[in-house]
Amino acid sequence: MKKKMQKFTILHSNDMHGDFLAEVREGGGQLIGGLALLSGYLNKVREEEENVIYVIAGDMVQGSMIDSEYKGVSTIEIMNYLSPDVVTLGNHELDYGLPHLLFLEKVANFPIVNSNLYIKQYGKRLMTPYIIKTVGGFNILFIGIITEKVMDSLALDQLIGTFVSIEDAADEIGKICNAYKHNDIDLTIALTHIGFESDIELAKMLKPEWGVDMIIGGHSHTILEQPEEVNNILIAQAGTGTDQIGRFDITVDDDTNSIVEWKWQLVPISNETAAADTALENFISNYKDKVDEKYNAIVTRFSEKLIHPEREEETTLGNLIADALADKAETDIMLIGSGSIRVEELGPVVTLGGLKACFPYNDSLIRYSIDGKQLRKIFSHIMRIENRDGEGECYQVNSRVKAIYSETELKLVSLTVDDIPVIDNQKYTITMQGYHSTNSKANLNISNEELVAMESPRVVTTSDYQVLEEWLRNHPNVTRKTEGRIVFI
Repeated sequence: MKKKMQKFTILHSNDMHGDFLAEVREGGGQLIGGLALLSGYLNKVREEEENVIYVIAGDMVQGSMIDSEYKGVSTIEIMNYLSPDVVTLGNHELDYGLPHLLFLEKVANFPIVNSNLYIKQYGKRLMTPYIIKTVGGFNILFIGIITEKVMDSLALDQLIGTFVSIEDAADEIGKICNAYKHNDIDLTIALTHIGFESDIELAKMLKPEWGVDMIIGGHSHTILEQPEEVNNILIAQAGTGTDQIGRFDITVDDDTNSIVEWKWQLVPISNETAAADTALENFISNYKDKVDEKYNAIVTRFSEKLIHPEREEETTLGNLIADALADKAETDIMLIGSGSIRVEELGPVVTLGGLKACFPYNDSLIRYSIDGKQLRKIFSHIMRIENRDGEGECYQVNSRVKAIYSETELKLVSLTVDDIPVIDNQKYTITMQGYHSTNSKANLNISNEELVAMESPRVVTTSDYQVLEEWLRNHPNVTRKTEGRIVFI
């Protein structure tokens, strides 16, 4: 006979980004993070608790050399070891292209749900939109929602579309709840990849009659002390990587189909939390050994270690990459997406593997001619406060550029090129990666039509990575400082 009350332990990760390997904590011998230790913790909880559910809220792939070398296949095979109950898509699952995503889905031994990615022409969902899992005699409905960033990856594919606004996402959840949620559904969980602030907005829009109990999200890499509770919906996220995991211990009432008691904690993953899963450790080592053999060659040496701790601000590593690519492009302004730099530090010795992990995307560089008014419009957009919330698209710039934004006046107060103020009707060359060119309206507040109005663009290179690698090989012992290229006052 079904119990009136049932306890569940829900474990959740997000934005793991190929963070496979444990690291030694600075100042001590403690190992933290890594999938072998995470798997050890999962095994421990699954042994200790009766009804355990493990979910991942997107962005399993991209961010490590092992993942890049095997185009996500290694990540999915390793995830099969962790055996999540349900996973939703993140924007980086699309990095290797739509056909490859569908291949990765076949490699996975776990369900991947997404309800708002559509084949436009036929009005059909691309992925399984929801899944109902029975755990401890209770039925749990999971619904997947993706960030609108997926549209950036698919911008050139006219067959695929998504309902991207928060309002549309709410409608998609309502559609599934109305069509498939019935009296026997005891718990409803939305797995999202839209960012924490957007999760809060989404929760406000969900009708109580739909019965959504929890939103477990990702994308903004948010670390919480405790979940938010909005519109009687619990909202949680677990930072980024594998150094921690979110844990809910809840009690669900079968009569009301609601959570009547809950506790949440962000559990640190270390060798004090659990013993490493040696089988998974060995499996990962097989991949690592092959990658190390191929990519241990030294590309260059910096004079000192360069860092990229925050994508919203100027960094020493960002400055070097922007300068190197600007050198090739012969451009006034170089914009490099901060998010395309995937490590927090690099050097002083730079191996081929380290460089590829740092700058894994292989994109074109396209040079445009625009006027000073358009240039100020771009910098006003990318430096505004609301773009620096963990969800916006931020940039690193070359040394010829100095931009100052006033957070009190909410405006760009100074923009110079070669220390000369930008003039409205003067022509300037600006170079950007193809990804940002394609999505210029959303990311830069300037349309493709505006970009090409003055002159036809020029493709500087079809591979920014190859340009960067060759530049570094020919410029040993370089360094960079932060020097006020991007300033907020």
